[in-house]
Amino acid sequence: MKITSTALSLNVDDVNASASFAQKHFGFTEVMVSDGFISLSHPDAGLNVIFLRTGLATFKPASIAGAAGQGLLIAFVVDDIDAEFSRISAQGAEVVTPPETEPWGERYCQFEDPNGIVWQLVQWVDDPVES
Repeated sequence: MKITSTALSLNVDDVNASASFAQKHFGFTEVMVSDGFISLSHPDAGLNVIFLRTGLATFKPASIAGAAGQGLLIAFVVDDIDAEFSRISAQGAEVVTPPETEPWGERYCQFEDPNGIVWQLVQWVDDPVES
């Protein structure tokens, strides 16, 4: 199998709100738009994020057509988590978790978009110290 690209598709009530959040705070750009559908890409992520309006008749399988969010994190590894946290929180994004470091070296922070999707930034540190 040769995979040529990757996308994450999420059902949300307000596609414009989540797309705007991703564009403003994470640098995604719009690549395709239709009624109830917005596809975004990022030059560094290697991932398209697609938002579909919850309830689209064309969504299959219908058995999982509910809203995304419960237990879902979109995580990106970055070089300077503290600088990114400062920038994004200063722009008004809702902070779920300020930067903290796990004993195994994962330093992370989390933000929530208007549809309840949690966006997580991660930086791996060599000498983990809880902060």
